[in-house]
Amino acid sequence: MTDLLRHFAICNNAVLPGRRLRFCIGLDTVGWVLPAFARLLADFPHVTADRHKVTLAADAAATLPALARSLAERGVMRWRNEAFDVRAAPDQPVLTTIDRGALPKFGIQSQGIHLDGLVATPNGPHIWIARRAANKALDPGKLDHITAGGIPAGLTPWDTLIKETAEEAAMPAALAATAIPTGTISYAMDRAEGLRRDLLHCYEVALPADFTPHAADGEVESFELWPLPRALDAVRNTDAFKFNVNLVLLALFLRHGLIVGAEAEAVKAALF
Repeated sequence: MTDLLRHFAICNNAVLPGRRLRFCIGLDTVGWVLPAFARLLADFPHVTADRHKVTLAADAAATLPALARSLAERGVMRWRNEAFDVRAAPDQPVLTTIDRGALPKFGIQSQGIHLDGLVATPNGPHIWIARRAANKALDPGKLDHITAGGIPAGLTPWDTLIKETAEEAAMPAALAATAIPTGTISYAMDRAEGLRRDLLHCYEVALPADFTPHAADGEVESFELWPLPRALDAVRNTDAFKFNVNLVLLALFLRHGLIVGAEAEAVKAALF
């Protein structure tokens, strides 16, 4: 395994189903839960369980937010006060919502956006790098994209891109609207908070030399403009970036020809 491919192994360390049971809303499988958590769920109204799955009745889907809140109040999971949509698949209808903090315990897929902010310079392309605030609940102090964030309930990826670029980097909407989609990346990862099943909608934006991002909402400690080779070196040799940022950056390095030969083919196979 090369130094770059290790990031794919880190982000895809979950074995599904493994020990987990399906979590269903009616006939739709929306998540994966561990047996101990399944037993907790079975105590709630409208929930049934057997050896293979835990099912919340379809006509009681709207009770899921309150169910999760009850478990959060018992200390089973964090409460983040951010509702996310729940679907059986990304292209399927919304069945209900759930708090973002509950997603890993339920193994429900989360969707987010990641933006590569590039600047053309006489010395080659550079990228804006953010450092996450020290008080972030997840991965404090890690390096990040100029903008990245989860997609709240009711919003599209594009809506979220415009919202997050304003909040996290004080980027004007007209400038953010010049971003182009570059693809999606998904993974299934076991972490301390539970199962992360994430779908990342990736974008790239060409930024003018006179634009300097600054944190508008306190989630970012600082920004730095790096040459692309420096970012590649950090991904190859360190764990300085937030875990999933590495995958998005690897796709960027492929597009810009920084990874070549057999290594490029291996990264491409892992991504796509």
